[in-house]
Amino acid sequence: MPLSKHIDTDKLIEQSRDDKARKLVQRASGEDSRKYASSPLFGRYGHAPLPKYQFPEKGVDEHIAYQLIHDELSSDGTPLLNLASFVTTRQPESANKLILENLNKNIADQDQYKASFELQTRCVSMLADLWKVPKGNSAIGTITAGSSEGLLLGGLALKKIWQEKVKNATPKRSFKEPGPNIIFASEAHCCVEKFARYFDVEARILPISKKSKYTLDPALVYEQCDENTIGVILIAGSTYTGHVEDVLGVNNVLDKVQREKGYDIPIHVDAASGGFVLPFAFPSHKWAFNVPRVVSINASGHKYGGVYVGAGVVLWRDEKLLPKELIFEMHYLGSTELSFTLNFSRPATPVIAQYYNFINLGFEGYKTILENDLANARMLARALEASGYFEVLSDNHRPADGRKTDDNSLAEFYTPSLPVVAFKWTDKFKSEHPHLEQKWLQILMKTKGWILPNYAMAKDLEDIEIVRAVIREELSEDMLDILVKDLVEVQESLTDMTSDFYKLAHAGSSKGPAEDNKKQDRSHQGYSRPC
Repeated sequence: MPLSKHIDTDKLIEQSRDDKARKLVQRASGEDSRKYASSPLFGRYGHAPLPKYQFPEKGVDEHIAYQLIHDELSSDGTPLLNLASFVTTRQPESANKLILENLNKNIADQDQYKASFELQTRCVSMLADLWKVPKGNSAIGTITAGSSEGLLLGGLALKKIWQEKVKNATPKRSFKEPGPNIIFASEAHCCVEKFARYFDVEARILPISKKSKYTLDPALVYEQCDENTIGVILIAGSTYTGHVEDVLGVNNVLDKVQREKGYDIPIHVDAASGGFVLPFAFPSHKWAFNVPRVVSINASGHKYGGVYVGAGVVLWRDEKLLPKELIFEMHYLGSTELSFTLNFSRPATPVIAQYYNFINLGFEGYKTILENDLANARMLARALEASGYFEVLSDNHRPADGRKTDDNSLAEFYTPSLPVVAFKWTDKFKSEHPHLEQKWLQILMKTKGWILPNYAMAKDLEDIEIVRAVIREELSEDMLDILVKDLVEVQESLTDMTSDFYKLAHAGSSKGPAEDNKKQDRSHQGYSRPC
């Protein structure tokens, strides 16, 4: 089962073996097998066949299995240098110890693992406080497999509440024709459109623009609202540029919709990344439950929550906003247990790791980390602009209008944003080097170990290509120095005619002088936008 589209690599390897006679007969272990050393140390005790894609008849020694997988995984990229990802790659040793001690616990079994489930309850309560649930409300929520699951649940709740309204409406009307719709902007994470597709909701996708800072323009919301609009999903931290959508501005537009059209439309906030940035770095910015129409929020603990991948959360302002038909009662594990996640069995370790961070760091600890992340992002943005090669689209290094502080060392002096730096070549550089393609930055930085994605912006701005660097806690100022040095070195090599990188980039360019080059395929693979 070769994965290459053009070359059968398994056959290539078979044809290259020393024993030519073996090519004349079918291998006893099958075409898709490979040899493995019968000792984990080198091949000193001989080899035996092991299938790649068929289920093996016999297993191998545990040490051999470990070494085979360990060696194969060594070809993965280095997580620390993966600036494409928001995902946490490092936790303290004491957190790692807690995770290892509790790997075998299934938090869905609330009767057996009461202490673990209690930690989830505490996490939800702490987030309700952090995200400013009004006094007197009974917030409800759960830890999920990630923020995408949280968003799907938040969207489902909006749909069920809308269906209930339609059923009880006078005069009676169908909730299937024309059906529900939801409003969001084209830069939203792919899981928002996934919700619409999976659960049969019309997606009303609003265009973004440079004027709207590459996010949803509140002025466009009014015309899209009708009696079948189940809600507006807003992004507290764009994965493209780090900008935060104007939650309060959209809230005000929806107030106008209710006054003039009579439709009471709620807001769900996708705070996958911003949910653990805004409360600490921009505490006066209004985006959460202190905005009246925000009924639910999802966030990712495995991003700026500081937990390894597999931790998300969804929270509702009040338990009455989580429809009872989404809550299931189960009795077969020894007690009555409630479940409102998309899957049932879940590891307890993400909950334990998240609670560990909450009590280990506290508000001040998180604030210190985020201030440092944003300071590093500002440093990178300024260095890129100062080089003369790059234009920075992110705004986290630009002073905010109506800022709450005059201290320019604090994040609140600047535009509320994620610690993300999105940049591109300047128009001047592109005009001077029309045959160069920006994708070579990504390709050549990979030769130095860095993963920096280069991709087209969201729909309506697809002619703009950006490179994005996500600044996480693990990226120290020393590593930032190396990143800038490598970026400038690669950039200068692309215009140095004596450089091998220059020759490679021009040889592989689809923008060369020949007019018969095929047009570059700029479409995203799989989803309609990068995730």
